[in-house]
Amino acid sequence: RRPPRSTPLYSSAASDVYKRQGHTRWATHGAPTEINAHPHSDETGRVVVVHNGIIENYRMLKERLQKAGVKFKSQTDTEVVGHLIAHHLGGATKDTKKPIQRDQFIKAVQEALKEIHGTFALGIVCSDLPDLLIGARRDCPLIVGLGQGQNFLASDVPAILAYTREVIFLDDNDIALIEPSGVHVIDFDSQTVTRPVHKVSWDPIQAEKAGYKHFMLKEIHEQPRIVEDSLLGRLNTQTGEVTLDQSGLSEEAAAAVTRIRFVACGTSWHASLIGAYLIEKYTRIPCQVEIASEFRYRDPVVEKGTLVVAVSQSGETADTLAALRLAKKKGARTLVIANVVGSSLTRDADGSLLTHC
Repeated sequence: RRPPRSTPLYSSAASDVYKRQGHTRWATHGAPTEINAHPHSDETGRVVVVHNGIIENYRMLKERLQKAGVKFKSQTDTEVVGHLIAHHLGGATKDTKKPIQRDQFIKAVQEALKEIHGTFALGIVCSDLPDLLIGARRDCPLIVGLGQGQNFLASDVPAILAYTREVIFLDDNDIALIEPSGVHVIDFDSQTVTRPVHKVSWDPIQAEKAGYKHFMLKEIHEQPRIVEDSLLGRLNTQTGEVTLDQSGLSEEAAAAVTRIRFVACGTSWHASLIGAYLIEKYTRIPCQVEIASEFRYRDPVVEKGTLVVAVSQSGETADTLAALRLAKKKGARTLVIANVVGSSLTRDADGSLLTHC
């Protein structure tokens, strides 16, 4: 899941390294269970990682590590990172009598990151180095907050405004070495990188708007990132394959769909119109878009082979929920597009696609 906006990933003060774990993330790989929850570690627990993004080549890396005898605990892509760092430490994590050295650990992180394909914002710590927090990013937001005797790693500015207003915005392939005494930014080859320190002048209300004048403007500019987040874990950019394993649609069931009917309210209805235009254009399957209240208060004809798609941000929109239940009674296969895990619509439908916003 995405890091919550109210909490930093970690503080680098020694006593706080393992206490300020305010990180959650969508389960893009594996079910949203406790065993799949972050943080993840190597087999010894000496290397610990939290991660936002997706490791696209995690299967290949996992299989290679498993052949080398590494045992995995979870089904996540993130766990690969901790094991890969331990692998580049040359088995040093298993020798508990010999402390892992700072330069040795940094080098192992760099070598591991060079092997990773995909997007990531990473927070990495080692139990032997409690004053060191390593942050790394590629195509995922990550910032460093500069405090007095402590420094912070977070995904967004509002998360750290309670602690500091001085921030560094990391660029792709930056590695931040964060310690209570200061922050040093390097690249994958240990070359020093200079990033400017920004003074945040936003008040708390402006902070929630990420510096934009109002929320509508913020939401307009966020749309590319939201689309990208919705595709994480579903679109393989190397093969072009799309995985929709939570949709409740097998290939046979999808092939049997002869008509698609969207039911939604408000802005979800407008979004459905765009979806219907695109689906008709690329699949040639006839699509209808109806306001959910209109659908539920009449006696609609639902033909065999109809897929009814309910769209709702909250997953609790009353008219949309009633329309979905009516469609099910009439024998339609149902699919929900929503943003809230466990909402009423996602529980009632045959399948769901969460937008990961």
